[in-house]
Amino acid sequence: MQLAGTDLRLLRVFDAVVRHRGFAAAQAELNVSQSTISTQITALEDRLGVTLCRRGRAGFRLTQKGEIVHAAVIRLLAATEEFVSETAALRGTLSGTLRVGLVDHVVTDPNFRLPQAIAALERRARSLRFELAQGSPQEFQTRVLEGSLHLAIGSFPHKVAGLHYQKLYEEENFLYCAPGHPLWAVPDAALTPEFVSSMRAVGRSYWRDDHWNNRDFPHTTAVAQGLEQQLVMILSGAFIGYMPDHSARRWVEAGRLRAILPERFLYRCPFEAVTRPDAEASPLAQAMRAELQALYASDAEKSDSC
Repeated sequence: MQLAGTDLRLLRVFDAVVRHRGFAAAQAELNVSQSTISTQITALEDRLGVTLCRRGRAGFRLTQKGEIVHAAVIRLLAATEEFVSETAALRGTLSGTLRVGLVDHVVTDPNFRLPQAIAALERRARSLRFELAQGSPQEFQTRVLEGSLHLAIGSFPHKVAGLHYQKLYEEENFLYCAPGHPLWAVPDAALTPEFVSSMRAVGRSYWRDDHWNNRDFPHTTAVAQGLEQQLVMILSGAFIGYMPDHSARRWVEAGRLRAILPERFLYRCPFEAVTRPDAEASPLAQAMRAELQALYASDAEKSDSC
């Protein structure tokens, strides 16, 4: 099969359908009717000679061959975008779509400098397009490695071979409870770490067994996919849980959260930017990494001069 422009369009439709897990959910992105999407997927299947997905009352599901094709589509579309950015770099310009992954609840951290880095790149290249994605640290490392993300920012305690990690800053996390919890009205002086550890806790689905939460709390009976969901569980008054200081601050000030034994129940997350190594990194990834490096170097200089 020789690829033509029409084929690339059909492959982009297929990618959108897979990402949105169905025809109906992909309509908003593709701006066409569900019947048109169905026709386009059928046309792609005819071109490839394989069945890519099952659709019907049971819902959307990729076939085994569809999964293989989609993995190849991701690589192809990423390579196409890299061609655009690399040829632009030969002319000394930045062009294409910069795709960045972010863990949730980072924007309230005063140490988070991505907005300033985006502004700097926007001033340099008005034609740049930005895509920000949310997910888990493990997911981001996989996506950077496969090329569907240029760069991701998060805490990555378990490194993946073949990736480059750039230290940015540290995030402090404390243990919190809310009104209605048995510990809410108990002063810290009356608490012991052993007693606190006996409480039911909420963790995050991407935390591994050796995470601080799982080491401290054997009774983690609730799991959340992200900080927003974890905060809901803590605010219920039924669970205690770790939260970043910057995320919890306004809830503490409003009398909705309280830190428990902050000298004992504290851990620090090093936040890093992860990209492919220099020899493999896109010009867009290298440009964003350089902007971040300059911003944090400037912060360090200001801190040293104070």
